[in-house]
Amino acid sequence: MNIGAFILVPLVWGAFFAFALHPISKWLESRYIPRPFAIAISILFVTVIGAAIIYILINQMVLLLSDIPEMNTLLHEKTNRYWSELETTFGINNYFNKEEWQSIQWFPNDNLNETLFNTGKSIALIGIIPLYIFLLLYYRDFFVAFLLKVSANRNESILKWVADAGRVINAYLVGMVKVTLFVALLSGLYFYFFGIKYYLLFALFIAILNLIPYIGVAISSVLVIFYVFLTSDTILAPALTLAVLWAIQLIENNLITPLVVGAKVKVNVLVVLLAVLIGGAVWGISGMVLFIPLVGILKITFDRIPSLQPYGYLLGDDFPIVEENQSLLKLFKNKFNKK
Repeated sequence: MNIGAFILVPLVWGAFFAFALHPISKWLESRYIPRPFAIAISILFVTVIGAAIIYILINQMVLLLSDIPEMNTLLHEKTNRYWSELETTFGINNYFNKEEWQSIQWFPNDNLNETLFNTGKSIALIGIIPLYIFLLLYYRDFFVAFLLKVSANRNESILKWVADAGRVINAYLVGMVKVTLFVALLSGLYFYFFGIKYYLLFALFIAILNLIPYIGVAISSVLVIFYVFLTSDTILAPALTLAVLWAIQLIENNLITPLVVGAKVKVNVLVVLLAVLIGGAVWGISGMVLFIPLVGILKITFDRIPSLQPYGYLLGDDFPIVEENQSLLKLFKNKFNKK
């Protein structure tokens, strides 16, 4: 999976988006629009929205990169001020070399070529995804016929598995899009009224990284708070930003996500965390997002096979009832006492 990531990552993204766009394409086909045109309209609709978001991100990112020299200057000025206060208060000037600290380039711009190369590679991967979506939607009947031929004696069960897997993918993607829009709206409003210069960039940045559970939110929040710290004259501004982002995250995790996404991907928190870490090690950021619904599909598959149902239960979030726990504990104690 790691070696073939250049092929597999856009293919899996294409399959997921194909499931998500299937209802739109099917609705257009029911209005007597030929399948190729219905698929093209569906993809074009999503592509326009995605292109607008990417344009905003790139435009704001270019402006932010142009401010890097000024940000280095601001950081050195703040460190000078805080070092002076620390020297006056605690007398620590003998333990740190202030000139060496000030000479550090905290925002280097020497790796621009490598950044542009990685960006071009990512754009190439994104560019091939619409082709995968089109082909997967166009040949969907072909794939269904293949599955029916493979499982000649279990046609009903295989069709139910495909329907359940598609439902999980569709619900997860659509739900996460809604959650992303919610986080972007709330954080963007705060950044705008607080007077943060690149409020659109930071709002989209936090919302997109929010797709990566646990890890993404921490990374995006630290970077935004650090920028607010550099561009503000008081420590109250980054502290308030931290409190607001923490409150948005609490609302999103405990209210919005359970209502919007619900229990569509019925896996427990430990499995989600492992999926994020393993996905990040195998496929990077894409793996952190994709491995969660993939684990949900894996659980559905395990639940359909009697010999693998215990593993499906291990991935799930259904706790055993108290009576079962007590009976199992009593049985374990009896066996232990006999030994």
